[in-house]
Amino acid sequence: MHIIIPDDYQNAVPALACFQLLEGHQVTIYNDTVKDTKQLVARFKDADALVLTRERTAITEELVSQLPNLKFISQTGKLSNHLNLEACTRYNIAVAEGIGSPVAPAELTWLLIMNALRQVPQAIAAMKAGKWQTNIGSTVNGKRIGIWGYGKIGKLIAGYAKAFGAEVIVWGSEGSRAQAVQDGHRAAASKEAFFSQTDVVTLHLRLAASTRSIAKAADLALMKPEAVLVNTSRAELIEEGALLNALTQGRPGFAAVDVYEPEPIYDKDYPLLQLPNVICTPHLGYVEQNSYELYFRKAFENVLAFANGTPANIANPEVLKV
Repeated sequence: MHIIIPDDYQNAVPALACFQLLEGHQVTIYNDTVKDTKQLVARFKDADALVLTRERTAITEELVSQLPNLKFISQTGKLSNHLNLEACTRYNIAVAEGIGSPVAPAELTWLLIMNALRQVPQAIAAMKAGKWQTNIGSTVNGKRIGIWGYGKIGKLIAGYAKAFGAEVIVWGSEGSRAQAVQDGHRAAASKEAFFSQTDVVTLHLRLAASTRSIAKAADLALMKPEAVLVNTSRAELIEEGALLNALTQGRPGFAAVDVYEPEPIYDKDYPLLQLPNVICTPHLGYVEQNSYELYFRKAFENVLAFANGTPANIANPEVLKV
């Protein structure tokens, strides 16, 4: 099979141990990203299979309709809104879902929380500029950590918070709030109470039609002037323009952000990068050695299973009956 792997920004895939699984197949890897459909068609026109790096390339009907050779798409991690599964089904393209792990994104979230509270990046930047002890940070101990979305990642964050002596307050669905209480944490009485009473708000929701722009400007305006907003999930969870405006208005006082719309960001003048009270990381949530080996190994195993006539983990099994 001719297997194409787009969006390997770091040229990391060939160095993975699991890459050896594709030996014997023709593999083409692209280290940059393109958004234009015509360019994507030109790159993918000879592909029998695509291995997608998470959600970096959008798989639209306009794209797949122009790829008659494409038979299979293997997703690293879980499927999301970047892929039009119905369109793939209409064009008889089987899509295999991968597996994921909450560990790396949860650890990055906690790292960002601690860095934002202690203002470590600001202190490092000042020291490199020849300055000494320019800021006074704050400990996690004794803080109220607000977690919106008590899934696998949210539960890990709650565990970290407890270990550091912080109080956990959860907002989200009725089920997630009930589970949080069962686990010994607090559930916020309302969304307004959640935003106004916490020292840190961290978002851990899947992006869907129901969650797009779910965090409003009015919600952010309720946050304390010294509070921190952390988003390692999806930029689109926050109402467009609301975070930038809130930070310039001083509520919340700080933010730590790992996700943007659109991505990737190459503009050094990007507005959030200009604010001294914001920590920006380039979507590092799942970008970690063990995660890459886990995600790509399963994606490659799914490719081999399809090539061998024993497809597995297919999200649209109806195409296999054609």
